[in-house]
Amino acid sequence: MPRVGSDRLIRAAGAAAVLVFFAFVAQFWHPVWGFTAFLQLDSSNDNLKIAAFKTQPVYVYQNTGGYDGLYYAQLAYHPALAAPEIRRALDNPIYRARRILPSALAWLLALGRPAWIVHVYSVLNIVAWLALAAIVWRLLPVRDLRSWLAWAGVLFSTGTLSSVRLALTDLVALAIVAGAMLAVERARSQTAAGLIAAAALARETSLLAIAGALRRPWLSRANLQRVAIAIVPLGVWLLYIRWLFGPGDPGWSNLTRPLAGVAGKLDADISAALHLGDRPIAWTTLAATLGLIVQTFYVATRPRIEDGWWRIGAVYAVLMLCLGKSVWEGFPGAATRVLLPMALAFNVLVVRDRAAVVWLLAGNLAVLNGYLVMRDVPRDTRELAAGHTGGAAVVVRTDARWFDVERGWRHATAWSSASSEVEIETWPHDERAIEIDGSVRSRQPLVLTVAQDHAVLWRNTILDRPVHFVLLCRMRNGHARLEFSVGTPGARSNAPDEDRAPLFAVEDVRFASPRLD
Repeated sequence: MPRVGSDRLIRAAGAAAVLVFFAFVAQFWHPVWGFTAFLQLDSSNDNLKIAAFKTQPVYVYQNTGGYDGLYYAQLAYHPALAAPEIRRALDNPIYRARRILPSALAWLLALGRPAWIVHVYSVLNIVAWLALAAIVWRLLPVRDLRSWLAWAGVLFSTGTLSSVRLALTDLVALAIVAGAMLAVERARSQTAAGLIAAAALARETSLLAIAGALRRPWLSRANLQRVAIAIVPLGVWLLYIRWLFGPGDPGWSNLTRPLAGVAGKLDADISAALHLGDRPIAWTTLAATLGLIVQTFYVATRPRIEDGWWRIGAVYAVLMLCLGKSVWEGFPGAATRVLLPMALAFNVLVVRDRAAVVWLLAGNLAVLNGYLVMRDVPRDTRELAAGHTGGAAVVVRTDARWFDVERGWRHATAWSSASSEVEIETWPHDERAIEIDGSVRSRQPLVLTVAQDHAVLWRNTILDRPVHFVLLCRMRNGHARLEFSVGTPGARSNAPDEDRAPLFAVEDVRFASPRLD
């Protein structure tokens, strides 16, 4: 393919891709929760989560099912593994503890401060994505449309974006592996081995990337030193884990006989594409699986043992053929993350080989699923307001008797029937006063009363135009409830939701620390 456009145009396309990524992740930002929605902490984990997750503002999903990021985030509070509560919080302490690097890094960057740790951990993958973007730009290097497509194929693949979306360890490991290969290309093999050792502490399969740092003769003392540098830190850490927890599952169940796992995945994906109700997720998952098969076929049909990138692609291709059902199952499945180093090696090889563009497009089919990974942004339909005041984070939520909060560009409105409550929570969970202001309106003349602990804070007649209110709310252990009731009978308060008519609305709620007279 001839070079398209100038260097300036290619750089602009790169900047545009970064802006697209920022647009993806910005949807998940919240003024109180930060990016903790990435952790996929579910309400079903409430009884097991560590104390810090009960006292710090962390987003909690309702009945969606948790995922692995919530374990690594909690591990960041106890990277030495000594605290008894961390053993209860992790589903498989021995397995999770092996991937300690991102958690330990979050603890270090947060200076061990509990209020910072969870937020630092939740953005680690964003930082890793940016680091990977810069490193791969140099590795390819990106100079034309072909190399830009390969660069974007790595960064927007479902494996890469899944690691961001679920706050996992895979992308951190990949960014370090990419840095190791950049060191190899600058003739710094010892540095590369050290970086691979670090990557292995983020994901143990990263050890396979040491194949890219070796040189002929293969059994030389220098190669043995590189292998030792890469293996020893993980080996020492595993011994420490065994000393603390005793023997555990080594993870061999994630492997199976060659081709069995991928064949089962292909069969499941085809069936899902034909029968699953969510056709986009089913078809793009099938595309992602086919993309991995294309990458493996490309590497297998172009052997070049002298090329470190080919060796990385080859060892991960062998790994792909042996992955078990548990790694493949799901939409799109963990395999797209486990095999990210193969995707990186494939794209570097295709660009440097000047191979036909069809290889580049077919091998990066996982990009089609990448968008869907970032598609489902959590929305709390009960959240009326959130922010900070007086050094505290504040969230105001309606109870189940309110209708879903209607949110527009400028207004957040919640309608209620005759009686209902608003729940207020602050972090830290201390004693303080919060000034709440907003407006209320109704569809017919009503007398609205707002009380706390049955003590009236505000009462007024409301009409169809907004009436402003200001309340002084007392927080106890970071919690408070405001009771809303009307003086004119409306729908029965104990009637089903569909039988209740909305009588009044609260909107544009804000809060501040009380003014001192």
